[in-house]
Amino acid sequence: MFTGVSRRRPPAHARRLHDAGVRILQAANFVAPHSGGIRTMMRHLADGYAAAGHEVVAVVPGERNTTRTTGYGRLVEIAAPTIPGTGGYRMITAWRTVEDLLAAVAPDRVEVSDRLTLGRIGPWARRRGIGAVVFSHERLDALLRFHLGRALPTARIANAWNRRLAASFDTVVCTTRWAAEEFVRVGVPNLAHVPLGIDLETFHPSRRDPALRTQLARGAEVVIATAVRLSPEKRPDLLVPMADELRRLGVRARLVVCGDGSVRDLVAAQAVGKPVTMAGFVADRERLASILASVDVVAAPGPYETFGLAALEAMASGTPVVASSSGALPELVVGDAGRTAPPDPAAMARAVAELADLGAPARAAARCRAQEYSWSATVEEMLAVHGLDTGRPQRLSQGATRS
Repeated sequence: MFTGVSRRRPPAHARRLHDAGVRILQAANFVAPHSGGIRTMMRHLADGYAAAGHEVVAVVPGERNTTRTTGYGRLVEIAAPTIPGTGGYRMITAWRTVEDLLAAVAPDRVEVSDRLTLGRIGPWARRRGIGAVVFSHERLDALLRFHLGRALPTARIANAWNRRLAASFDTVVCTTRWAAEEFVRVGVPNLAHVPLGIDLETFHPSRRDPALRTQLARGAEVVIATAVRLSPEKRPDLLVPMADELRRLGVRARLVVCGDGSVRDLVAAQAVGKPVTMAGFVADRERLASILASVDVVAAPGPYETFGLAALEAMASGTPVVASSSGALPELVVGDAGRTAPPDPAAMARAVAELADLGAPARAAARCRAQEYSWSATVEEMLAVHGLDTGRPQRLSQGATRS
């Protein structure tokens, strides 16, 4: 079924932790061509693991069962249905197929980026004595509250789910203190804090292009961009009203929306007849980096971001960010690297205007802040979490976090 993946388990001498490389299986749901954070993280970790001498098999949902060779090992797609209303995301539901693949891959470590159907990989690995790590990429209590409202006991549901998830894996990895809070609250002991990194070479102030800025501005004084999945929880509905508020403040601004998703039509309808460019999903990372470096401010309105790679990419490009004052972004957007604002178009517009006035000092502060994050550091810490070096992973005790 999955060509190119050996079913023969490697001999024991090839699986000793420090004598030779091991086989790491990464598995994730909700990874699509237009998705960003999880796909980016998986690729950088896989590249880092391969550079450290390990083999990686990455497993994601797809239209059909396929396997292809990559620079780090194998990428396996399992045929999975599309989830309605998610803008094309798929979720693997065929557990028997997953089990067959796990037997074929025979991993020494597993790394799961999913709380739903792929969570069963944790117990599978435990029964076989295989180290298992799960990433918490979303704040479950916040998402339940957003989608279900306050009428249901969302906190209690999240608490029970998180306890069960943590008990199924050796380690739960959170990328920010805000993401870890819902696990700390229920006393989860096997918690690690590993911040994500940023590609500081691709996203760099040197990509700032005056000609591109002129093209994007179309005569505007201030150019704002956003690079976000256009789904309800990211609150893209705030962006065009924010641009309206800027005009009321007397700021001639243009908004460039880079992204696609389930509410794209809603945002496009808001933008009709207004200084808004719907740029769509920008697949070319260098093109996206040039856009981010060439605008004046980047808006990241999502209130439930557990890390915020898009915001960090903007700051690495030397562009300050206006971010939601809730979620994890206030941990990243500090000082003159940006401003945080409540999910209110008028407040966001004032923050944009303030950053635009700061100019070069804000751009320098943004780049400086982004340089505190690197994928090499993330890889090193994740190897420690997997027990693949002599260091020890940073644990989060109850009530304590790493700055």
